[in-house]
Amino acid sequence: MTTSTDRPRCVWALGAPEYVAYHDDEWGTPLHGDTALFERLSLEGFQSGLSWLVILRKRPAFRAAFAGFVPDAVAAFGPDDVERLLADVGIVRNRSKIEATIGNARALLDHVPEGLDALLWSFAPSDHRRPRTVADVPATSAESTAMAKELKRRGLRFVGPTTAYALMQATGMVDDHVADCWRATVVSRGRRAGR
Repeated sequence: MTTSTDRPRCVWALGAPEYVAYHDDEWGTPLHGDTALFERLSLEGFQSGLSWLVILRKRPAFRAAFAGFVPDAVAAFGPDDVERLLADVGIVRNRSKIEATIGNARALLDHVPEGLDALLWSFAPSDHRRPRTVADVPATSAESTAMAKELKRRGLRFVGPTTAYALMQATGMVDDHVADCWRATVVSRGRRAGR
């Protein structure tokens, strides 16, 4: 874990140690794998209307409650599991979000034969430019809007353009570390100049 306090960071990562660790070790780093991406997609949905810090602090409980976010396991959840999850104080207990996560796992199995990894990464832009400042970071993009539309077409919920863009940022599909952030140079290695 790289959590040196003397490094320049994206302004949102300052403050709570969980933010610093997440920023330094995960955010913007390319992530692959259907289970890992389903977890991130689900957590972004749960975050809607809440602070990301709440989700980070509850992530271990979410993983335990949702069977490690293995899509096959979550798709098998039934009404008793919904009630169990609604009683779990370790997670965000929102019926709509819980039911959407289970429904999304089922939709992945039924309507995403190429796999979640292949589907999501097909929307990664080839020409995304690094923002100079936090004011230059968009909330959505043409690609996140297209991703959200396709996910909804395939039956997924809680996947609007803003959630899709946050997912793209978190999983390295776009690199939104601002220009003076120490991670900007680390994430850029191996990528084309100008990003």
